[in-house]
Amino acid sequence: MPKTVVGVRIPGSEYDIAVGSGLLQSAGGLLRAVSKSDKVMVLSDSQVGPLHLPALKQALESAGARVIEATIPAGEEHKELNTLLPVYDRFLGSHIDRQTPLLALGGGIVGDMGGFVAATLLRGVPLIQIPTTLLAMVDASVGGKTGVNHAVGKNLIGAFHQPAAVWIDPAVLTTLPPRELHGGLAECIKHDIIRDAAGFADLEQNIHRALSLEMGYLQQLIAHNVAIKASVVAEDPFERGVRAHLNLGHTFGHAIETVSGYAYSHGEAVALGMAAAARLAEALRLIDERSRLRIAAVIAQAGLPTGGMTLDVDQVVEAMAFDKKIKSGRLRFVLPAPIGRAVIRDDVPVEMVRRTVRSLGG
Repeated sequence: MPKTVVGVRIPGSEYDIAVGSGLLQSAGGLLRAVSKSDKVMVLSDSQVGPLHLPALKQALESAGARVIEATIPAGEEHKELNTLLPVYDRFLGSHIDRQTPLLALGGGIVGDMGGFVAATLLRGVPLIQIPTTLLAMVDASVGGKTGVNHAVGKNLIGAFHQPAAVWIDPAVLTTLPPRELHGGLAECIKHDIIRDAAGFADLEQNIHRALSLEMGYLQQLIAHNVAIKASVVAEDPFERGVRAHLNLGHTFGHAIETVSGYAYSHGEAVALGMAAAARLAEALRLIDERSRLRIAAVIAQAGLPTGGMTLDVDQVVEAMAFDKKIKSGRLRFVLPAPIGRAVIRDDVPVEMVRRTVRSLGG
């Protein structure tokens, strides 16, 4: 199947997202389309590096590029500034310049951290995202949001730094643990809830094809989702308006991640957050019961939780108070209204929020 190319057109930053099986082996040619540098930096982690770095390195070296590697420990608990200090040492000690691109090879954590390094190294070097999880492919790799966590909450230290290119190879998903594949589907569900009712209906019928790793369907699904993400980012590059719609489920989800100590993966927490957002939307009469049940059903089809949460309700509600999306002291919730569209509400009584969080224990 030929690769699919989705363009992101932002004032001052235009780039292409290429989606196609086997792209990792074509990285040399892809690199030369966006950079003439004789050096490239590659950041990966201890899980992804052994799986995919050898093939990427061979492809880059075949195009005449010297590869400077840096590896970080895998896991959300390492997504902090201290982890990056040896990475800066490695790259700065290799005589790079502002034209030396940084390739982030990995899941969303590597993409966020690699993007942050690219944004801050020499005050900015070109970034190429090579996501290796479905979650990163359809969400984190597109849009230029980078960052690391702080003890207070997720991604509170970061920058906007748009990539020069995104290369997505669905074939790497065959090495992905099932839990990670399921987590990526949470973001696919989210995109259709906020932007595409017909896409949501299609996902209800075909999500099993993604779970069975049907490559042709995965390429279509990924391209569909990055097109949605790209269109939203193009409208609102710095998250001052409609881009906030991409946070459906995240106000609840980030709090759940934080309070659980990241025992819930990002996708699982967002799934619970979307289930909560649907319940809240029904309580506010933005959607009907049938729509809420459809949302819950497709989340469950993806192998993701819609309830069963045992976290302390007050701790989760308190953690929401540290969310980046708070504006003028008010919690802001992105809610379906109906499926295929989203609204932002900042007038939800705290007791209604508490009841919604409590409902996740069911």
